[in-house]
Amino acid sequence: MSASTELAANRRNIRPGRVIAWTLLILGGFLMALPILYMFSTSLKPASDTFDLRLIPAAPTLANYIDILQDGRFIRWFYNSMIIAVAVTASNVFFDSLVGYTLAKFDFRGKNIVFIAILSTLMIPTEMLVIPWYMMSAKLGWLDSHWGIMFPGMMTAFGTFLMKQFFEGVPNDFLEAARVDGLNEFTIWWKIAMPMVLPAISALAIFTFLGNWTAFLWPLISTTSPDLYTLPVGLNSFAVGEAVRWERIMTGAALATIPTLLVFLALQRFIVRGVMLAGLKG
Repeated sequence: MSASTELAANRRNIRPGRVIAWTLLILGGFLMALPILYMFSTSLKPASDTFDLRLIPAAPTLANYIDILQDGRFIRWFYNSMIIAVAVTASNVFFDSLVGYTLAKFDFRGKNIVFIAILSTLMIPTEMLVIPWYMMSAKLGWLDSHWGIMFPGMMTAFGTFLMKQFFEGVPNDFLEAARVDGLNEFTIWWKIAMPMVLPAISALAIFTFLGNWTAFLWPLISTTSPDLYTLPVGLNSFAVGEAVRWERIMTGAALATIPTLLVFLALQRFIVRGVMLAGLKG
């Protein structure tokens, strides 16, 4: 095919509808990314230029990053958020997968009732659960502790539902073959079923990590000691007082996005593979 013929064919493939769709997607993507770009831009501006709306700072500086990284409080808050997010994510992956596998692959009396009861908790707003959580934490002595922040999210109905749906797609022949070989049920779940639902595990890990990394309401209520603040609660303290340190808030928020980006980049290939498998299965 000559160059002129190929060029003509490419021009015929450019349809007005496709051009409009791509234009809208690019415009929507830019509008969604604009607040993040402004956040990073403000973090590079001196305090005097905080309200300068230009995306490219007139006099960019790393002074805000040096200042906040030298603040021992920020490092402590970052550590608290990391410990809580990682621990809750690991707990969700373990317990939600275990319960989801049980509901998907075992028949027992009352299984549907248990599953419906778990799903029904999704209809309860989080704000209505805060008071029972607080009363429970107070009676058990968990207030103002890492455990007090973590325990409400150690296992979730959404994660259980997600894992159950994926485990139902695991062929029973593999599990029966493992039972014939003498493996116990826990080993079958861990070594046979879990590797076959890695896309679901990755999605659950990302959602759980992000949810706990950005959680604000419950950590704010359950903690009183600044040393136990998570990043969102700690950054909020920069907005309390006579002068709001917007440049420090933006710098802290910019640094707080790094772990979430790393988690997503590390696990996105599993999610993409899961979408492809779901499409092929359908």
